[in-house]
Amino acid sequence: MHRRPVSSPKARSPKARSLVASAAVSALLAGCGGDVSSTRTPVVVDGTVTIAGASETPSFHPYSQFGLSLAPYAYDSLVSVAPGGRVVSALAERWRAGATSARFTLREGVTCSDGTALAASAVARSLRYAGDPRNRLVGARTALPGVPFTVSADDAAREVSVRTASPYSFIVRTIGLLPVVCPAGLADPAALDRSTAGTGPYVLSDYTSGGPYVFTRREGYAWGPRGAGNAAPGQPARIVVKVVPQEATVANLLLTGGVNIAMVTGPDRERLAGHGLTAVQVPTVVGLTFFNERSGRPLSDPVLRRALVAALDRKGLANVAIGGEGTPAHHLTARDSLCHADVATGNVPSSGAVRELRAAGWTKNERGRLVEGGRPLRLRVLSSGDFGSTLPSVAELMAVTWRALGVDVDLVGESGNAVVHAMYGSGDFDVVVGSSPGPQLPAQLVPYFSSPPSSEELNFAHVTNPTYDRLVARALHLPGDTGCADWNRAAAALLRSADVLPVADGTSTVYGHRTTFRLAPGGRIVPTSIRLHR
Repeated sequence: MHRRPVSSPKARSPKARSLVASAAVSALLAGCGGDVSSTRTPVVVDGTVTIAGASETPSFHPYSQFGLSLAPYAYDSLVSVAPGGRVVSALAERWRAGATSARFTLREGVTCSDGTALAASAVARSLRYAGDPRNRLVGARTALPGVPFTVSADDAAREVSVRTASPYSFIVRTIGLLPVVCPAGLADPAALDRSTAGTGPYVLSDYTSGGPYVFTRREGYAWGPRGAGNAAPGQPARIVVKVVPQEATVANLLLTGGVNIAMVTGPDRERLAGHGLTAVQVPTVVGLTFFNERSGRPLSDPVLRRALVAALDRKGLANVAIGGEGTPAHHLTARDSLCHADVATGNVPSSGAVRELRAAGWTKNERGRLVEGGRPLRLRVLSSGDFGSTLPSVAELMAVTWRALGVDVDLVGESGNAVVHAMYGSGDFDVVVGSSPGPQLPAQLVPYFSSPPSSEELNFAHVTNPTYDRLVARALHLPGDTGCADWNRAAAALLRSADVLPVADGTSTVYGHRTTFRLAPGGRIVPTSIRLHR
């Protein structure tokens, strides 16, 4: 049933568990500065570009769990991030920031999709709404600083000022990148589920349950990244987002022109090569593995965790994770994320950790089983193909290695929902081979390894690492990338303690059929960069 965007009752706010599930085990893409310039000619004037999406969007509210991914078509942020990671202008023409404050000066002439001028006070109201914990806005929470903040505005000076309650390194790259909702949207937030109220280059014009979703170009738009507009030759008049869950079908549609832009992560990429498609690589981390450190679980013992990690063949695991020749992951984040460096070399436990088992009281019994005090070691290892087609095979290779060490391994392949329930509900797991949270900023990892473990927090593995906490506290006092050395030392501390293990550095690929585009960090398409060719 086709429907025009109308007001609808506000969907029930997801609980915090929905947030942590989506953030911790979804394959969120990390850092891409891909750029495929518009060099093909001729272009299609006022055409339609069809984009394949993997899942339905039940709400277009830009601060919801699902609406954030499509928000750039209809909403702008104060700043943008260019290929290579540099912060550039968007709604704000200039800005300055420190460890506890930032000030943004808006461009002149910005208007909302209903034609009203955008004032600094309207931006401030949107940021306050997004940051108010009473609103329980899941998508906003994943994008905003992990500390409370206040916002003020000066309409005459076109200035929006932000102050955080404690130092936070990345104010500009969090608050500055949040979609801004116009006053009409804030007056009726429930309507944002099925309509848009932003300053962006497109407006949601048609909605069908389960897709497709249609965005229509606005007139007079001229304040995109670095002042980009939306009316250059080749820019589409309409963008249609079609829901196509199966990658094999996506690949077929790319080859036949049934879709113009789509992401493919698995083996179907092989048959897309050599067909003249645009192809932009998106760096990812494959197989981020967590260990349950809850009191009473065997892996609360750091000696045992380090020994299990040290026994693994990291190169072999990477090969399995990639489905070919893989590279062991260098960091907890993807290659193009801020502060990325090789923190794994010299910090992931080595073979010497296995020898420490005997000193810690672990021996093998007459059946070759690893025991302590006569009690055998048994581990429950979870994985799900829902989070990546190769992850069950990664878990299986881990299990083979640990069984050879004398461990009884209960290898369990579950649905994604079942794994999430074990992680954040029952706690009945010892190892989870999942996908990377994929944040662009090292500070966005902190809640997974430092927050108090509870049903309302993200630290589902009950990690306690004082060295990590100390280095994070120091890094948060330094603005932007000036704290990268401390952020990387903090990540190294997690690896040394075997609190987490990233398996492989990988990529996804965004393809274009007769279409060129740029990708912002996180693998998102920059709407103003899309060009359709004949």
